[in-house]
Amino acid sequence: MNKHNSELFAELIKYKGNGTKNQKDRDKSYIGSTKSSFFIKSSIKRQIVKNWINKHKQLRFDEYLNLLNSLYQGKSHDEISIAGKLLEFLPKLRKQLNPKIIDLWLTNVEGWAEVDSLCQSNFTCDEILNKWKEWEKLLIALSKSDNVHKRRASLVLLTGPVRHSADQRLTKLAFNNIDRLKKEKDILITKAISWLLRHLIKYNRSSVKKYLSENIDQLPKIAIRETKNKLLTGKK
Repeated sequence: MNKHNSELFAELIKYKGNGTKNQKDRDKSYIGSTKSSFFIKSSIKRQIVKNWINKHKQLRFDEYLNLLNSLYQGKSHDEISIAGKLLEFLPKLRKQLNPKIIDLWLTNVEGWAEVDSLCQSNFTCDEILNKWKEWEKLLIALSKSDNVHKRRASLVLLTGPVRHSADQRLTKLAFNNIDRLKKEKDILITKAISWLLRHLIKYNRSSVKKYLSENIDQLPKIAIRETKNKLLTGKK
């Protein structure tokens, strides 16, 4: 644990147990992680990170990277969670990251909440397209991983980008990763497939309809049901 991680960890300890009983019960069974949890409200964790950033406005990229590396090796769910917020709140530093580091971070990530805190909407379509070869290589490799959390990440990382860009490189890769994982039964994957298909509708409505029709017997039922509902109602 480096010095910056120690500072943030001390703040987490200060607010330990701040969450409600309902949150404590939920965190034990809902987030899907076996790591310890400090049961801190998300709003408080966001403020902890914002306050820390305000105190470290001259943070260098090497310090930022070392901090993230340390947090993603953490033994608590909360360290993983605030690492995701550091990605969200410091885009100038985030854009300097080599995409392959995400593979390393995902090694200690488990459960949908931890995967999504790292992968959901933190990396924009422009960031991915500006380093396309590196991202393409990473996303294909993640989809082929033996680690189910990395396979989920290969889908979640694309949900935001395909919703904000019509670039066919993103579209093609999204469909390819879905196709590679469509027969899986784990809810971590089935829900992520549904999520990605629904986000693809914005710029690829006809392609999504065609893909559903051609893969009706192979796609997860939840993905078919939720995607059809999105096509019909425009909701979720």
